Amino acid sequence: MNQVEAIRAVQRMQDYIEDHISEEITLKQLSNAAGYSPWHSARIFKEITGRTPFDYIRALRLTRAALVLRDEERKVIDVALDYVFDSHEGFTRAFAKEFGLPPKRYSQNTPPIQLFMPEKVFDTFRALHKGGITMSEKKATKTVFVQIIERPARKVLLKRGLKATDYFGYCEEVGCDVWSMLSSVKEAIYEPIGMWLPENLIKDGTSQYVQGVEVPPAYNNDVPDGYDLIELPPCQMMIFQGEPYNDDDFMEEIGEIWQHIEKFDPKIYGFNWAPEAAPRFQLAPMGYRGYIEARPVATVN
Repeated sequence: MNQVEAIRAVQRMQDYIEDHISEEITLKQLSNAAGYSPWHSARIFKEITGRTPFDYIRALRLTRAALVLRDEERKVIDVALDYVFDSHEGFTRAFAKEFGLPPKRYSQNTPPIQLFMPEKVFDTFRALHKGGITMSEKKATKTVFVQIIERPARKVLLKRGLKATDYFGYCEEVGCDVWSMLSSVKEAIYEPIGMWLPENLIKDGTSQYVQGVEVPPAYNNDVPDGYDLIELPPCQMMIFQGEPYNDDDFMEEIGEIWQHIEKFDPKIYGFNWAPEAAPRFQLAPMGYRGYIEARPVATVN
C-alpha cells in the first residue's frame, strides 16, 4: 500500500464515521469502508490521524455533544444517549476528561473549550502537495465583489504566534487546532478569522499573523491559557470576495485575490487604506462562497 492509497483509505473511514456518528460503529464496519483488514485499517488510521479509531470517534462525539449543550437547552442524559454513551456517569467522566469540566457546568457557563475538529486527511494531503500560492494563468476575467462594512467596537479573543506572517508559519509555531477553541466561543459575533495585526497591537516577541474571534465589548468569560483578549475600536473594512471555486484550488484563489487587492485603488470608492486602524483579516477559505479577505480603510477627507 502506497502513501496515497493509505490516506484515501483513512479518509473513507473518516467519512463513514461522519455519516454514522450517532450510531454504534465497529472496527469491522470501518475496515469494510477502508477496504482492508480490521488490524491494518486500525494501524493506518492511528499512524495518519494520531488517534485510534475509537479515540477519534469518542472525541468527535464529545465535541458534537458539547455544541448541543452550548446552543440548546437539553438534559445532559438526553445528549449523552444521542451520542451513544450508555450512562450519565460515563458521559460525564468522558466529557470532563476531554474538556476539563463536567457537562452540566459547561452548559451553564459555556467557557471556551478545545473542540475536536479533524481535517479530512486526503484533502489536507492534496493541499500540502500543491506547492506555494501561484497566480492563475487562466485568461478568463473573474469577478471580485467589493463592499464596505462598518465594524463596531468589539473585543477579540486571540492566540499569538512568535514570528508568523501567514497561516502556514502560524500553524508551524502554534499548531492547527486554535480554530477549534475559537469555534467553541458561544458569544462570538462572527466566525473565527485569521488576522494580520497592525504594529500597535503586536506584543514584543510575538507574530503579526494570529487567529482569533470577535466578541461583544461586554464579553467577560474565561480567557484560556495562552490566549489574549484585546479591544478594537469601531472601524470601516473593505471586503473583497472572489467567485466560488473548487476547494482543491484554494491556494491559487487566494493568490488571485491578493493580486487584485494589490492593484486596487480604494480612492475610487472614496477611501484610503488605513492599515493601523484595525487588523486585516481573512475568513476560512471555502470554495462555495469564494475567498474573502478584508482590509481596513478610512474615508477620504
